[in-house]
Amino acid sequence: MKFFVDTGDIDEIKTLAATGMVDGVTTNPSLIAKSGRDFKEVIQQICSIVDGPVSAEVAATDYETMRKEAEVIRKWGDNIAVKVPLTEDGLRVCKELSDDGTLVNVTLCFSPAQAILAAKAGASFVSPFVGRLDDISQDGLQLISDIVRIYDNYPQFDTEVLVASIRNPLHIVESAKMGAHVMTAPPAVIRQLYKHPLTTSGLAAFVEDWKKTGQSIL
Repeated sequence: MKFFVDTGDIDEIKTLAATGMVDGVTTNPSLIAKSGRDFKEVIQQICSIVDGPVSAEVAATDYETMRKEAEVIRKWGDNIAVKVPLTEDGLRVCKELSDDGTLVNVTLCFSPAQAILAAKAGASFVSPFVGRLDDISQDGLQLISDIVRIYDNYPQFDTEVLVASIRNPLHIVESAKMGAHVMTAPPAVIRQLYKHPLTTSGLAAFVEDWKKTGQSIL
């Protein structure tokens, strides 16, 4: 499973990238707004740090304006993935960009039917939102299972399942067990993967035992 980090925080991206935990980055207007910086400047800086895909989202919702924005955004870096909404106009833009060799991330997917449309439009990634479905008492992980199963039935589909709206490590682990290709999560959730009480207590015991020896490696 590829790990994308869902943030516009440059320092967080650099720190996680140094550990090998970043295969790509996803952003959206809300995340960039939190940085208080210029949208283009942030995206270009992220592209210079990360070798993998960097998703940058269009702001428009109509075809004509989305298409114009996409033309601008895709020139910001060789590893740009233009992010478009899973709407009729968004998929039209997706088809044209994909045919032209541009990576496209189709976002706001909430049903298997929508995921089929994204694959038919040639999306590089489809982003089903697990947490937001859980929030309304629907099973977000079931959506991941359904999409992976459908895509597996059709080898001609090149679209990767990019699990989004991840709220906890269980979302990541269960999605990996289902065979999802990519997950994107906030830095804080990625760091939770490191944590286990037995690791903490075991390390503390090792440190204490080492102190008792009175030795030093350095």
